[in-house]
Amino acid sequence: MEPGSSSYFIITEPTRDTQWALGTPNPISWTKGVLDDIASFDVEMARLDSDGLTFVAQNVPAAHSSLNILLQDVPLGDDYFLLFMNSTHGVTYATSPRFSVVSGSSSKSTASVVSDVQTVTVNGAPNPTQQFAVTFPAMENRGFASWGDARQAWSLGSVLVGCVVGVVWTLR
Repeated sequence: MEPGSSSYFIITEPTRDTQWALGTPNPISWTKGVLDDIASFDVEMARLDSDGLTFVAQNVPAAHSSLNILLQDVPLGDDYFLLFMNSTHGVTYATSPRFSVVSGSSSKSTASVVSDVQTVTVNGAPNPTQQFAVTFPAMENRGFASWGDARQAWSLGSVLVGCVVGVVWTLR
């Protein structure tokens, strides 16, 4: 399996050689499974060489495929990575390759900003007791409509009919 991929998502940006500049919007982008039934996820940013976790965004709509992050007063380093996860249940969907955060005055970001998507501003050093920088609106529960097609409904119906037949047969 490639770095930065899992069975749910493939994080396409940032890549291993990406440098995020402070004070400049930096894009994250991803592709995800079609029938994985994941409507939203949380984005967290972590470091390898020091303790720290930054809660970036909660309830990010998975269908959007990109988001910009504006870093302000974040410690510089070459050991950052992103986690796409369900923070409530502790399920990790994907981990990005390691990338760098550099001073805005010393270098320019190597990534191109994605237009027409929301930009999330992250301030300060990693702090796992801090709230998410932004929380997107809760996703509507799609219930039965979230199933891909009628085949799944027929499958469920067939299982239920099989259970009823089994009960009747047992009681005869």
